[in-house]
Amino acid sequence: MRLFVGDDWAEDHHDVEVMDETGKVLAKRRLPEGVAGMTGLHELTGRYLPEDAADAEVVVGIETDRGPWVTALVAAGYTVYPVNPLQASRYRERHGVSGAKSDGGDAHMLADMVRTDSHQLRPAAGDTPEAEAIKVVARTHKTLIWERTRHTQRLRHQLREYFPAALEAFEDLDAPDTLELLGKAPDPARAAKLTRAQVSAALKRARRRNIADKAGAILAALRGEYLGQPAALTAAYAATARSLIAVITTLNEQVKLLEEQVREHFGRHPDAEIYRSQPGIGAITGARVLGEFGDDPDRYESAKSRKNYGGTSPITRASGKKKVVAARWIHNDRLIDALMTWAFSSLTASPGARAFYDELRAKGLEHNDALRRLANRLVGILHGCLKTRTLYDEATAWSHRESSLAA
Repeated sequence: MRLFVGDDWAEDHHDVEVMDETGKVLAKRRLPEGVAGMTGLHELTGRYLPEDAADAEVVVGIETDRGPWVTALVAAGYTVYPVNPLQASRYRERHGVSGAKSDGGDAHMLADMVRTDSHQLRPAAGDTPEAEAIKVVARTHKTLIWERTRHTQRLRHQLREYFPAALEAFEDLDAPDTLELLGKAPDPARAAKLTRAQVSAALKRARRRNIADKAGAILAALRGEYLGQPAALTAAYAATARSLIAVITTLNEQVKLLEEQVREHFGRHPDAEIYRSQPGIGAITGARVLGEFGDDPDRYESAKSRKNYGGTSPITRASGKKKVVAARWIHNDRLIDALMTWAFSSLTASPGARAFYDELRAKGLEHNDALRRLANRLVGILHGCLKTRTLYDEATAWSHRESSLAA
């Protein structure tokens, strides 16, 4: 016997609907988030299961793949299908074209979706807690890096408006010496009064080289003549710049601390050795790739399915005589970012990867397209290493290309 449950979740409640194999609605209810709601769901499904429920299965469709609720569903023995919101939106149109939408209606749609199309869906991955932990710290680490970039761009925009000399003096606005000096002198007047000793000390603390030459160049830029703003407006800009500097400084500290956590969690994982054997991947990028792919050995049936999930494999649109092969625009942004970073690093770490990239460029492909195709090949190699539990070998990974070129 099988029961099908549609779960339309919100922050503090869940609208659920229970459906049998014929599509008959057995029950509807709104359950609270937490232990009380999970207990209510067990009671609700238990009413429609036979006393001898050893062969019974409860299938749940829900538009998320994470959180304590999903973890509890999997732990209780439910078969959980995390449904992509875009898939749910398309499926909703099969029930009506009016555009009407409600929480109860979405629960009905999800229940019917897993009843009729579960063979087209991917069940919740059975990743280990260790892999989930890597995903948490690696994602937060990358998020803080992105936030630092955003705040640095905001700081650059502010300086351009009232303090162009700072942009001439400092190359990296998120560097420790730059933040220290701008924090002391966030406006042109105070910056022009900085001494060589102050600038040299900041450069020394940041472990810069050629301190004397760099200090001279910074002071020359800060003391040069530039267009400015009225005093009141300059003071306002300086106040906002100082706040941005404080935020970027804090982000630098937290990025560094989280980087240590990423390395620590990644180093303890059983698959870390295989990942680190891949050319150019490193601990941070390896942790990001492992966290996003997960470590469920049965999640990807083939290298192609892993490539499809990674977003590196192309898609084909064919109709009649028209056929278009294009890159995937719907993908896991964090995963494709990590894979492209890995592919770029592999150019200097693997002769085979470099030759493959150069061959694509020689055919007229742009850099990003060639890099994506290289990432696609590297994902296939990684899949083979994980399946066979072997480390990367340069000769084995690219031997088929050498044979084809020789032929």
